[in-house]
Amino acid sequence: MRPPPVDPPSRTPAPRTAALVALLLAVASLALLLLVALSWHPLLSLDGDIARTTHRWAVDEPGTTHAFRILTDWVWDPLTMRIVCAAAALWLVWRHSAWRTALWLAAACAVGTLLQQGLKAAVDRRRPVWPDPVDSAHYAAFPSGHALTATLVCGLLLWLLHRYGAGRLLWWTAVAAAAVSVLGVGLTRIWLGVHWPSDVLGGWLLGALVAALAVAAYERWGAPRLP
Repeated sequence: MRPPPVDPPSRTPAPRTAALVALLLAVASLALLLLVALSWHPLLSLDGDIARTTHRWAVDEPGTTHAFRILTDWVWDPLTMRIVCAAAALWLVWRHSAWRTALWLAAACAVGTLLQQGLKAAVDRRRPVWPDPVDSAHYAAFPSGHALTATLVCGLLLWLLHRYGAGRLLWWTAVAAAAVSVLGVGLTRIWLGVHWPSDVLGGWLLGALVAALAVAAYERWGAPRLP
């Protein structure tokens, strides 16, 4: 007698798993936010040591610094990331008629932008100031908008690729591109002297937090299952 067929497991993470990840990220983000807001001396000291070292390297290596400016201003700029996100939303509608998923993607990116701007205004942390700057930036420092946006967009797009059954080659190529983008944008912001290291860490944590919350919400509210 043949055993009854068993449904294959869903390709997407369970809502409980995404919620647990979001909880851990929320705790870490809140802890870092409090340390920055309270100007915790050991954190400020570490920030200063790393920032001074990388700024010295940036001044001594103009070729690398110029390349990093191109990457941070054009390739990993938040606007570029949002355009990639919009292209993914259009692909969802055109290829799969997934209006609901496309709107979810756009809403998650909008929440990330609002969170970033709100925290910048609330914390109002000053950016590093140098006598010989190699770049400039506007608005407050914490969190890094570049790091937050890159982490959020890359995280959401990887989850969508996983959900829609991307092939192995495409999946690992996307994972490598996402890792280079997220880590690279953080490095460029510190190297160019426009962010403290903890600003970048905060951007990474908050971007991952919004992505995890978005996935948990999507799964919790009865997203249609895919074959």
